[in-house]
Amino acid sequence: MLPAGIGADYKKQETYYASQEYKDGVAQALETGNKLPTLETRDRKITSRNRNKKLPPLSYPLASGSNQRTGDRLVIKCLKFEPPEDGAGATVTPVNMFKKEKGANGKVSAITTNDKKLMSDDANIRGKGNKRMKVYNEKGKLMDGTERPGIDFKVTDANSRMSKDANRLMKYLIELPIPQDLTDSNSITWGEDRANALELGALAVAQKAMAGNPLEDGVALAQAAVTALNTGIDIPGLKPETQGAVRAALSGAAIGALGSNVSPQSVISRSTGQILNNNLELLFKGVNLRTFPYSITFSPRSPKEGEVVKQIIRRLKASMAAKAGEFNGTAAGIFIQSPDVFQLKFLKDDVDHPFLHSFKLCALTGMSVNYTNAGTYTSYEDGTPVNIRMSLTFKELNPIYHEDYQQVGAGPGVGY
Repeated sequence: MLPAGIGADYKKQETYYASQEYKDGVAQALETGNKLPTLETRDRKITSRNRNKKLPPLSYPLASGSNQRTGDRLVIKCLKFEPPEDGAGATVTPVNMFKKEKGANGKVSAITTNDKKLMSDDANIRGKGNKRMKVYNEKGKLMDGTERPGIDFKVTDANSRMSKDANRLMKYLIELPIPQDLTDSNSITWGEDRANALELGALAVAQKAMAGNPLEDGVALAQAAVTALNTGIDIPGLKPETQGAVRAALSGAAIGALGSNVSPQSVISRSTGQILNNNLELLFKGVNLRTFPYSITFSPRSPKEGEVVKQIIRRLKASMAAKAGEFNGTAAGIFIQSPDVFQLKFLKDDVDHPFLHSFKLCALTGMSVNYTNAGTYTSYEDGTPVNIRMSLTFKELNPIYHEDYQQVGAGPGVGY
């Protein structure tokens, strides 16, 4: 159904109201609080979202004069999310793993164990009568078959990718007072890890078997070596009968009536009253993303300041919402686009704060607004609540690393 007010020029209006121009105009009107576009107003300056027109900045509280300073500030800059050009943000290139036949459209295939023998400059390894196969690596160097396969890994994270183009991607800017509950919390994950002498021994045997046979099936040799270790191991300090029981458990020959394996640890503990040293140690497990919960209290002092508060809330709500793309009352497309992201910064007298922490790019993952922050609902004549509390939860897109503290983005204060 077409919007109300359609006149005689039915086809022209139908085309306009189904166009991307109309959808972009509606989106901009919702963000700015203006009236929805119509065919009659289409010639007015309405910029498509794809051009990323910047909305006017919003600041709370409003300064009563040009010389008034509003104190230390939290600046929230909204950026349009931009996906990486290479698809996943990471480029993984196999090294020393493939060969290509001659010609522009030459077939690409994996380098096999037999290929590595034929690539050798040693005639004894190639075998009698076999000519040397010439294969060049990614850098154009002739390979001799002893090169280890590997990967070349390059990654560009979201923070680095979008921060450098922040001015181009910026949609609007909001200035707010410094939150009263101001904290930052950094954490990483450590976890307990165990490895006894039998497990470490099997690992050492497998490593040695694979290292000594680069041109053979190293995995099969390593498995055979570990099996030989388990079936023939001699653990100092154990009686012969206990040794046999441990070997049976290690080899998997000791199977219970219900199909469960008997562990060598239980055999040793039952037989000697002691257990294998697990070499318990706390090991680094990974990095975590930081979360920043902030609360801002609004007490509008004038209708103009009330309008600013309304626009701040509206813009943040719209920016944290996913973009449906095709929309006719519901998400009609196959895909849903990412919401906007945010660049946060503390300022003191319009420059970077000399003490407080810095941020990487963040997503707004949660937002709640309490319109009865005074304890009861009270509003001005225009309907603006007297006291409003807005709670925001930001989460960084990328973790913090040691090297980040040596970068310009760490700022002059305590860093990240």
